[in-house]
Amino acid sequence: MILFWLIVALLIVIALAFILPPLWQSSTNAQTKANEERNEANVSVYRDQLSELDADVRNGIVSREQFEQDREEIERRLLEDVSPNRSGNPSASTGEQRGIAYALALALPLVAIVFYLKVGNPQAMSLSSVAAPPAAESGADGFSQQRVEANVAALAKRLETNPSDAQGWTMLARSYNSLEKFAEASAAFAKATALVPNDADLWAEYAFAVAMASGRQLQGKPTELLNKALKVDPENLKALELAGTAAFQSKDYKKAIEYWQRVLAKVPARSEVGQAISGKINEAKSLMGGKED
Repeated sequence: MILFWLIVALLIVIALAFILPPLWQSSTNAQTKANEERNEANVSVYRDQLSELDADVRNGIVSREQFEQDREEIERRLLEDVSPNRSGNPSASTGEQRGIAYALALALPLVAIVFYLKVGNPQAMSLSSVAAPPAAESGADGFSQQRVEANVAALAKRLETNPSDAQGWTMLARSYNSLEKFAEASAAFAKATALVPNDADLWAEYAFAVAMASGRQLQGKPTELLNKALKVDPENLKALELAGTAAFQSKDYKKAIEYWQRVLAKVPARSEVGQAISGKINEAKSLMGGKED
């Protein structure tokens, strides 16, 4: 009788070995496709949100500080949505599921044999010892520093195999900026601007990252990058504001005032941005001895 059950168990294992792998493969492909479609949809939504936010700051609806905070939050949510931790690692998940399935396929016939031989023994009928793998603990959906850095590292790793992804390099550069990793941000902005040379905002942010990595000094390369931004768009607010700061650092107060007045002309005077720029202009005028109108 024991031989009979062993033969049955062996046949079950052989049958499952032929049936289950194609099913797992189909399930994995479907999951991967669903994850890719979801990621594409998320990127599209967040791109629209970033465009609306850019329009708001240009129109003076939100301040520069609020703009930076909102943009970082949008980019962090996007990183979270497209990160492997959120969408799942199909190969790892499939490997775990396959291991569990094979273990169950082998265990079930053995349990049946033991049950048959030990019938009447309550302990033999209990399946509580056959525990499923513990479910992953679901922590709070907040963004810890380690979690953000892990997502950024995953994005950087993905870009190694897809170096022509301009949107990815832009997101990576801005993420490094938010983490205050300005040297890494500068390198990522270099990749992004090489792929998208006609984006004035990118050139301006590139200049900011280089300046921060150089002790907050805008002279030299940052000024060159700002000139490229203004060549692409002479009225870009980011570039104008930073160009004014660069001139101010060089004690060219007249030029600083000229740049900042162009910014002030494009934002509501009573907005936070307008008031901040007015304060800078007044400071520059004061340092000039009040000679400029």
